[in-house]
Amino acid sequence: MEAKCPVCESPVQLPDDVMPGELVECPSCGATLEVYEQDGVFLLKEAEEIGEDWGE
Repeated sequence: MEAKCPVCESPVQLPDDVMPGELVECPSCGATLEVYEQDGVFLLKEAEEIGEDWGE
């Protein structure tokens, strides 16, 4: 299964058992991408970076 990177538009190979919410890395540009499902199709979006709050 394959999806298109939203950053560089290169194809990204997804595992057969992929689940929405999983993170994958684009082999071309190195972007961290989140898998989501829309109308039964798996797509990719840029993963939100979670910053450290250091207990604040």
